[in-house]
Amino acid sequence: MSKPPRLTLPSHARAYRLTTARGDFAVHEAGEPLRGTALLVPGFTGSKEDFIGLLEPLAAAGYRVVAVDGRGQHETPGPREESAYALEELALDVLAQAAALGDGSPVHLVGHSLGGLISRAAVLRDPAPFASLTLMSSGPAAICTAQQERTKLLVAALEAMREDMPGIWTAMRAHDPEDAVPDGPELAEFLRERWLATVPEQLIATGRVLVSEPDRVDELSAVELPKLVLSGEVDYAWPVPVMDDMTQRLKARRVIVPGAEHSPNAENPQVTARALVEFWDSARTL
Repeated sequence: MSKPPRLTLPSHARAYRLTTARGDFAVHEAGEPLRGTALLVPGFTGSKEDFIGLLEPLAAAGYRVVAVDGRGQHETPGPREESAYALEELALDVLAQAAALGDGSPVHLVGHSLGGLISRAAVLRDPAPFASLTLMSSGPAAICTAQQERTKLLVAALEAMREDMPGIWTAMRAHDPEDAVPDGPELAEFLRERWLATVPEQLIATGRVLVSEPDRVDELSAVELPKLVLSGEVDYAWPVPVMDDMTQRLKARRVIVPGAEHSPNAENPQVTARALVEFWDSARTL
């Protein structure tokens, strides 16, 4: 679960609803497209707030940055039907978001964790709207075996108790590591409210994606698009060596963010932003 470093938007950022051909999506936006536009796609149980630490430094570098709540995530509503959250449906949403943001110019696409799998599916469907692809803490296929078991348990709980999201949240937090740093009251309340606002069918369907996604690296490697694999020094969903191997297969750029684990966007946003800017700048010259 990504935990934003703060919850207040930078003074120059704004929250609004992005209108697309596939509906309206809650977004945070900052910056002007002096050097390009970037679309940031969050992961499982996440939201646009996971990227809040990146908005200011990326905007300061001359990029328009838009972080989105996908359908059924946090402040974007969605139907109570699991089929609405199939991976291809979510990929079509990303393509619609890119089309709504673009002025005819391709956008830089960043997907965190599950968002990386969704972004990959969008690029494989149609790479034309994109200037580059960053897979952030996202791997080549399903998450590692230990995390698969945890995710299957969560999906089973959601299937059985989807009308009791508060109860599931309480049970989840009861299993937090004993040595975990306690969340402050504001963050704890935000995390709970985000969970309660997320459509359970979205979590069920995307949880299944995380435990069953096939390896599509060879397909992605064939797409002529600049690619970056970025992660922390440790990752519980996809081990770092797995992402290293994926980088080689993709012939992509690789960045490991010091002091970060599964959410470098939240755990070390300054270094993460600098890496993104360097990558995007290099992509402009290719």
